[in-house]
Amino acid sequence: MYNAAGQINKDQLVQQFAPLVKRIAHHLMSRLPSSVQVEDLVQNGMIGLLDAIDRFEAGMGAQFETYAAQRVRGAMLDGLRENDWLPRSLRRDFRQIEKAIAQLEQEHGRPPSENELARSLGVSLAEYQKMLQDARGHQLISLEDLVEEGDEDFLERHLCDSSGDPLAILEDESFKRMLVQGIELLPEREKMMMALYYEQDLNLREIGEVMGVTESRVCQLHTQAVARLRARVFGDAGIKKKARKNG
Repeated sequence: MYNAAGQINKDQLVQQFAPLVKRIAHHLMSRLPSSVQVEDLVQNGMIGLLDAIDRFEAGMGAQFETYAAQRVRGAMLDGLRENDWLPRSLRRDFRQIEKAIAQLEQEHGRPPSENELARSLGVSLAEYQKMLQDARGHQLISLEDLVEEGDEDFLERHLCDSSGDPLAILEDESFKRMLVQGIELLPEREKMMMALYYEQDLNLREIGEVMGVTESRVCQLHTQAVARLRARVFGDAGIKKKARKNG
């Protein structure tokens, strides 16, 4: 990866990691509507790769592929946000689902069922499942991207901030614990789906074959699982932040 002068060979890195950009783009496409073009994702991803090369050259001592993958994914997500590709009505529906999940979990002390969520939202089960299907893509975040809008991602904070602020590190560790706990509390089918998707790297069609359901049903389960995680993680984080302010 270095030239004769001992400098990082950027052209070689771009060539070596271009397949990584394409792989991440196709992985994201499985959670996006057909109106999104994979070529646009790849183009934004290449910008992220070049940015990763420049930043990595500045002296960060992390494994390059791990860092590059995060920068590539982040650039793709930034491009999608800038294009505002998801209608506001669908964003509103997803937020309503999150709020209903948080409220019912607080009332019953357990994850609410789809029927309970549909009743809480005042819609039929079929309408609720269509909301989940239509919201496909709003939850295009990977587990490490579960941050509130406007925040930096988890790896970005750790890789780009060499000062090692103890409070920030503690808060990040707390965030990770809440996320792990949230995954453990998911209903079994949703937990299995998340494991197949994020750990086994299966696509939605393959997961459907394993679970014996349709690809669209897997998409619904994924949307719902992410909504549960966001409701739990951000709900708990908000409570703790308010407690710190009051204390």
